[in-house]
Amino acid sequence: MAKRELPKHVYRQSNGIYFQRRGWPSQKFQSEFGTAEFWTEYAGILSQKDRPRKVVTRNFGALIDHYRKSPRYKNLKPRTGLDYDKYLDFFREIMGDANPAKMQRKDVIRLRDSNAEKAYFANYSLRVLRVLMEHCVDLGWRETNPARGVPEIKTAKTEREPWPRELLDVYRAHCPLGTRERLVMELCVGTGQRIGDVLTMRWSNIENGAVWVRQSKTSKELWVPILPELQAALDAASRHSVYILTNERGTNRWSYRGASAAVRKVREQIGALAYDIHSWRYNAACELLEAGCGDDLIAAVTGQSPAMVQHYTKKVRQRIRAVQAQQMRTEQHRP
Repeated sequence: MAKRELPKHVYRQSNGIYFQRRGWPSQKFQSEFGTAEFWTEYAGILSQKDRPRKVVTRNFGALIDHYRKSPRYKNLKPRTGLDYDKYLDFFREIMGDANPAKMQRKDVIRLRDSNAEKAYFANYSLRVLRVLMEHCVDLGWRETNPARGVPEIKTAKTEREPWPRELLDVYRAHCPLGTRERLVMELCVGTGQRIGDVLTMRWSNIENGAVWVRQSKTSKELWVPILPELQAALDAASRHSVYILTNERGTNRWSYRGASAAVRKVREQIGALAYDIHSWRYNAACELLEAGCGDDLIAAVTGQSPAMVQHYTKKVRQRIRAVQAQQMRTEQHRP
């Protein structure tokens, strides 16, 4: 039988007759060609109701899979990678089958605005989408990045501040030595490190009266001497694991979620909800400044860049400068 005698998109193979059309799954006919059953089967394939779903290989699901295999994703810091995963999974859920080549700027704005009541989520999802679409451009799937230049939702920013000294005293009184809540606070304040780095600290990191830290975000290695308050908390801690801070069973390190929830419970009980677990890093930087340390000495403990040292200490720095200025002003007018 000549090929032209077969209807459109129908081809004879060695083992039967197939419907083959670009972008459609290949299907073998069950009926003999020329019979009424064959034409019914053929019409069913072409009909809108029974049309097979078009196979799209360049969809968001495939783009996300490809991105996760790329150096761009693999080079992310562990904590950043976990954050990205939440938004990548969100994109897969809402538009996994969509074609990223067809996404326009208006679609990006619509996605951002659909989460406007959750500004942090909306803005972070926009950042991740911007990176994902840049990867799409790099793959050659499209020419431009529709998320580039789309502004984030403006929010009233609340500046994080260090815990007041008297509130830290209340915290210490509420959480005696030997509790994980006390130990995590003393580690954060005493070393000036991010909570993520504090939770991964091991007993083996302690050496010659100091703790070795390798910051996950910057990869900096720091040797931070242990303060008396922290040493007392370490002496009172039980050692059930290689990690200093462990879960309740002492079998593994304390998770961020677990530590954050435990500290929040204490904050609720002592009226400190305005100050969170991240504010303790501010305490460390500000206490060093108040002790007379210059920015280079502060950075030697916290591992921060000069700009971040300035940011973390700017309010305390302003107060110190203002006191100095007013004292000079007063002395000028003395007879």
